[in-house]
Amino acid sequence: MATVNFSVPDDVKQAFDSAFRDQNKSAVIAGLMRRAVIEAGRQKQREELFRQLTEKKRQRPSASNAAIRAARTAGRS
Repeated sequence: MATVNFSVPDDVKQAFDSAFRDQNKSAVIAGLMRRAVIEAGRQKQREELFRQLTEKKRQRPSASNAAIRAARTAGRS
């Protein structure tokens, strides 16, 4: 097991101690850290997916306003 030391504002420590009074605080923090790591991975996946979709959008053929208008008109007949 590793030991991690970090500083937090006094009000956060007091609120944490109060909220998790009867729990193993090391286990709580380890769980929160695990969740943060998972969320960071999900955020990277979302960013990569957004990048891929944006790139694909640039590669799609585009239609002019006139072509779109013509297609709409043709569909109404």
